[in-house]
Amino acid sequence: MNVNRTIQTLDEFTIQQLRDFPNATGELSNLLRNIGLAAKRINTEVNKAGLVDILGDAGNINVQGEEVKKLDVYANDQMVRVLQHGISCAGIASEELDDFVAFDDEKSVKSKYVCLFDPLDGSSNIDVNVSIGTIFSVYPRVTPVGTVVTKEDFLQPGIKQVAAGYIVYGSSTMMVYATRRGVNGFTLDPSIGEFTMSHPDIKCPETGKMYSVNHGNFFEYSKPVQQYITACQKKDKTNGGPYTQRYIGSMVSDVHRNLIRGGIFLYPGTTSKPKGKLRLLYESNPFAFIVTVAGGKATNGKIPILDVVPTELHERTPFFVGSIRMMEELETYLQNT
Repeated sequence: MNVNRTIQTLDEFTIQQLRDFPNATGELSNLLRNIGLAAKRINTEVNKAGLVDILGDAGNINVQGEEVKKLDVYANDQMVRVLQHGISCAGIASEELDDFVAFDDEKSVKSKYVCLFDPLDGSSNIDVNVSIGTIFSVYPRVTPVGTVVTKEDFLQPGIKQVAAGYIVYGSSTMMVYATRRGVNGFTLDPSIGEFTMSHPDIKCPETGKMYSVNHGNFFEYSKPVQQYITACQKKDKTNGGPYTQRYIGSMVSDVHRNLIRGGIFLYPGTTSKPKGKLRLLYESNPFAFIVTVAGGKATNGKIPILDVVPTELHERTPFFVGSIRMMEELETYLQNT
């Protein structure tokens, strides 16, 4: 039997990383593999969601004031369960939960990391079969190992992340994660039930021809943002155009596309919601970390997103992320705010 040794699974890759760092404890690798396991379970339900009674609303409102979808609840339960039953996570915070959850068993309190996540981004697209995803980030705890984690462990600026990633449930299921060493993508091979390396060492193109923004809110955006969007529409071949507008409404899908092909994603504040809609800890920080490691840039319109010090678990923020040249052009407009 011939075995293709050129294909690495997620487990094999994380083990190889351990070999490169003999002093590593393996906790982060274990945590990433646990997230991969939760993603496979969620993927199974996503793929058969139209066949079972798991679509639609769960009948309650989450802390964001949004209707909770049944699949949201399932995804959140799977993430919490897998991380709690592992030995590499001291606690979690989820977009779906009012407060953080500290794991106080003997093994968990000795863990060095906490995990924050949006269990199922793009919930409004669940019932119409559009790509959705899971977003996560990992921080080193600041409280002493051996004690129960506190809110202080979760309210850290994004620059403190040691890893962040997302899973896209689409035409194929893909897990992308970043550490300070780089960004790598793994596609789920259904024949063996494993994530396998498909996109090694991802680099965000320096520029692109796609911009992603909700045009429906155009007149609620600030004048500089309106001016930038208008400039995107007017570009011609002499200045890098024309730009194409692509907006799915599922952040994981939009940012993933721009990360691979080059582009910019904008989710500004509006006159009615000046702080924006996206969550700093569960959406903006993870993607800012991933895209920055890949060579791109992310900002809230004033300072780098990764430098923002959060004051609450469900803090919201304007968010701009993408290819570095496109971000630099955007910033020439935002300087007028």
